[in-house]
Parts: sequence; C-alpha cells; structure tokens
Amino acid sequence: MVASFFKERDDGVELYVRLTPRSSKDAVEGVEQAADERCHLAARVRAVPEKGKANAALEKLLAAELGIPRNSIKVVAGATSRLKTIRVAGNTGELAKLMMELARR
Repeated sequence: MVASFFKERDDGVELYVRLTPRSSKDAVEGVEQAADERCHLAARVRAVPEKGKANAALEKLLAAELGIPRNSIKVVAGATSRLKTIRVAGNTGELAKLMMELARR
C-alpha cells in the first residue's frame, strides 16, 4: 500500500496528496487508502484555500519534511481540489527513499 502513493519518473517523483486546509497545524499524517483503493499522503495546512495559499503552504511543508529546496516541489494537478498530484524534481532513487521515510512518520 505505501509505495503506491507515489510514482517514480525520469526526473523525480510524483506523489498523490489529500490536503486538508484550515487545519489547526501544518503536518504530514502518513499514507491513507481511499474508498477506491488508491493511496495518498494525508497532509494538513493552516492556510486557507484561496488564491493558491493552501497549495503554497503544502509545497513549503513537503520541502521542510523532505529536507529539499521548495522550488523543486510543485502542484501539477488538482490545484482547486483536495486530491493533488505533486511533482518533486531531483534524483529519482534518493527521492523514492525519502518518500518511504515520509510514509513511515
């Protein structure tokens, strides 16, 4: 289950995130499985879902959690949805290891 919340790409990874805005804290809460059996990383941010603020907060949170530069993380699908696809640019092997570590938290 854990490995299916991200896909390895030639230039990095894509991960699937379910974002909850307007939370009391910014946090990554681990991997969850939806009713359709797809897996995603659950994340919460304090930012409101207006004018890209929640997406920017998510990018910042993931960069901090993974210990990578913020400019290597971008929301590529689901900008106005709770379910998002995030592209993380970098060494695919190293990023895959970071994703597995993130899932264990």
